[in-house]
Amino acid sequence: MSERIPATTDKKPGPQADIINIHTLSVMVNNQPGVLGRICAVFSRRGFNIESLVVSQTRDPRFSRMTIGISGHPEGLHQIIMQVNKLIDVIHCVEHTDRDAVSKEMVLIKVAASAAERTEILQIIEHYNGKTVDLQEDSLIALISGNSEKLDAAVRLLTKFEIVETVRTGKVVMARGLSET
Repeated sequence: MSERIPATTDKKPGPQADIINIHTLSVMVNNQPGVLGRICAVFSRRGFNIESLVVSQTRDPRFSRMTIGISGHPEGLHQIIMQVNKLIDVIHCVEHTDRDAVSKEMVLIKVAASAAERTEILQIIEHYNGKTVDLQEDSLIALISGNSEKLDAAVRLLTKFEIVETVRTGKVVMARGLSET
């Protein structure tokens, strides 16, 4: 018998007293092989866990931006940022908060949908400004974007139905105003 793989809809254990909330770092790097591995090694050595990771090329193909959600001991966060900034191929690493940046996530949710359930499922998706991106006789796939709390709430309401699968991005952030991310 195969072991069940946890789904993104499974409940996570409660936060530990000595672990901080997830912090969002934006790291601009040279678009070179091995950069991600060196950055991950810094987090690992300091006992930080990567909760989410989004990497994409910037408008200039020589550079990539990493948006990394991390958790760990609060006193080590400043040290992590300084160490990442010292790495070869790192242009800069900064922490972003909701006050200085806009952050969004996206989730794709595949739901088993009989004809009788479809209307209610579509109403929930519409309430969260989602879109149906695939519709089959027995299922649909919805795309919902927004902040983490919005996505959590949408998934929670859809658990009333049979969620077949979810795929969720990490946060992407952009600094407010003319400041560089």
